[in-house]
Amino acid sequence: MICEITDLAQPGLEVFASMTEAELRNRLDPGRGIFIAESPKVIRLALEAGLEPTALLCERRHIEGDAAAIIAACPPEMPVFTGDRELLARLTGFTLTRGVLCAMRRPPLPSLEVLCEDARRVAVLDGVVDSTNIGAIFRSAAALGVTTTASTPTSCDPLNRRVVRVSMGTVFQVPWTEAADAPARLSAMGFTTVALALTDKSVSIDDPVLTGHDRLALILGSEGWGLDADVIADADFTARIPMAHNVDSLNVGAAAAVAFWQLRQR
Repeated sequence: MICEITDLAQPGLEVFASMTEAELRNRLDPGRGIFIAESPKVIRLALEAGLEPTALLCERRHIEGDAAAIIAACPPEMPVFTGDRELLARLTGFTLTRGVLCAMRRPPLPSLEVLCEDARRVAVLDGVVDSTNIGAIFRSAAALGVTTTASTPTSCDPLNRRVVRVSMGTVFQVPWTEAADAPARLSAMGFTTVALALTDKSVSIDDPVLTGHDRLALILGSEGWGLDADVIADADFTARIPMAHNVDSLNVGAAAAVAFWQLRQR
């Protein structure tokens, strides 16, 4: 249902204009949580993953262009709010990527045990707070064979708008859930846990001692201080990436890609 925007305070536009990420997520009533997907490609991947759209915000010129297939895939009664590029930028506070945003219902999260029942490589994001890094990690996970991802409550929400955009929609392709105690629970399921950290006991990421395990959980820490000491102590192994020129560490997004490739299932 095409709805021409005549007023920036028009009912239904608040999900695109005034609601914060926390308000969209709605932790008090997760069943009513919403997230925003941006760009035709990302929205298409979300729809293909079975996620439910609730409203679309679209530049007028894209209704019969880039957004046409998306609109056709949505329920006919769903509002498609439209206006020119400048109006939508005033409404949202930024220029839309390829002129389309879609509000979608947050899916229920499975338990870690159900999600990882058949997994062989799991990434655990422990306190990773930068949305760009989370998006990059999901993209690397999808490309390099990581089966699933577990995110702690202290990490950035994987359905944050920027995470979704940076991941190029791969956040809909790599199954994930939220779990505060993921390393311990994965260990109980038979996973060998590997903390990526610089310690005196760290082994090189290419050490054969790491590659002989059928099920690996790779634990990645925050951008600033890394993993907590107790997480490192509880891991089966601590691994580091060998580096030249006295470089002591990589951005967590880059480190994740290296670890995913080196420790991929063979």
